[in-house]
Amino acid sequence: MGRHDLTNAQWAKLEPLLPVGKKSGRPPVHTKRQLIDGIRWRTRAGAPWRDVPERYGPWETVYGLFRRWQRDGTWHRILEQLQAQADAEGLITWDVSVDSTIARAHQHAAGARKKGMCRSSRQGVCSPSPTTTGSDVPGAG
Repeated sequence: MGRHDLTNAQWAKLEPLLPVGKKSGRPPVHTKRQLIDGIRWRTRAGAPWRDVPERYGPWETVYGLFRRWQRDGTWHRILEQLQAQADAEGLITWDVSVDSTIARAHQHAAGARKKGMCRSSRQGVCSPSPTTTGSDVPGAG
């Protein structure tokens, strides 16, 4: 067992949330716990999949499980269920903090002229609006 592998307590919480295999035939050579520890090792280390240590199984098998569960939404469901359990136990504080220094507008979002609008400070830029004279009014004669 590696230093960062799942503990028995963590595995006990995670195992009931995992999908049950539907395939018949040969039993798997590597346990789901080994493969998940391999996935966790790879995401933590940021290493290429081919560098996953052999104790977790062949890198192709580790990667295959990761991608299959990513595509079918298993990781998302596991996360939602773990969050719901932690929230029910009062372990999550749902505080939100927004730092306005990261909210930036595109350079074209400030000061651009709107189509069909005229700025009062630049009178000569817009075409003058048509004016009505006394002879243009209906019934004038």
